[in-house]
Amino acid sequence: MNSRERVLRALRFENPDRAPRHLWYLPGVSMFRADELNAVHEKYPDDVAYAPVRYGRAKRESGTPNEVGTYVDAWGCGWSVGEPGVIGEVKNPPLADWSALDTYAPPSELFDGVDLSAVDAFCAASDQFVLEFFGNPFERMQHLRGTEALFMDIAYGSEEVMRLRDLVHGHNLRHLELLCQTRLDGVSFMDDWGSQRNLLISPKRWRELFKPLYADYCRIAHAAGKYVFMHSDGNISAIYPDLIEIGVDALNSQLFCMDVEDLARRYQGQITFWGEIDRQHVLAFGTPQDVRDAVRRVRTALDDGRGGVFAQCEWGINVPRANIEAVFEAWLESGG
Repeated sequence: MNSRERVLRALRFENPDRAPRHLWYLPGVSMFRADELNAVHEKYPDDVAYAPVRYGRAKRESGTPNEVGTYVDAWGCGWSVGEPGVIGEVKNPPLADWSALDTYAPPSELFDGVDLSAVDAFCAASDQFVLEFFGNPFERMQHLRGTEALFMDIAYGSEEVMRLRDLVHGHNLRHLELLCQTRLDGVSFMDDWGSQRNLLISPKRWRELFKPLYADYCRIAHAAGKYVFMHSDGNISAIYPDLIEIGVDALNSQLFCMDVEDLARRYQGQITFWGEIDRQHVLAFGTPQDVRDAVRRVRTALDDGRGGVFAQCEWGINVPRANIEAVFEAWLESGG
């Protein structure tokens, strides 16, 4: 079977010939280790591709991301980068003072000038499963307001934080609706919700403020025949049932921040586990054998042959190539 068929079978629990492969990598890998990256891709080709969407020119954007120094993104958020090849942190949020909210507008010019003409042709020509990213509402709110301030806003339930949420959500909906007009196989969004042990806000507050947004995304995408992929770092075990309920098809989460075996007992067959392998400890500091052992743990818990699991990992700038190759080698071993 080809890559698209393999991914579809994994998502539908219809016995793919193997777990689909999907390698993520931080900017520094492509910037400074391109030869190694290309070699791994050649040896272990991805089953997932991203669409060639061309967005309009952002009015606020300046500087160069991922290089030491500062840059401003399309939303006007000022980023600081202290190490080459990393995304950095927002140090100048444009809505640090709520008085700026009254005149603030999202970067609609990205969509006014969007060019989707190449997307359908790319999807038709590719045998890979084609995804495109469309939003990260919680993280974007942090970038606009500042993380500490936003947590206080959520705790106090300010009227402004609801306006900000709806502003970001409206932008994401417009983005999603544009993508749903194409032949994309799936759409993806992300928000990092977990600390090492728990959700960053109470599950009750999360369900009040953010679950309805994600439910909108799933409803719109599914109505257009698209699969929904989501990523979230940290321990998010408290909201796994909610994400299943609203229709997230594939979830990328830090399995090793949680109890992998318990997740399997509770949710196997209800959602596709879109990776991953422990990048905090095993990939970064372990040996190839440690990596193979980690993959075997995930496979023993989740890979029963029916599907519902991806061979996915993230390549950090200092992670040895041998560890990344060990991930995909172990996913090809017989017997799980």
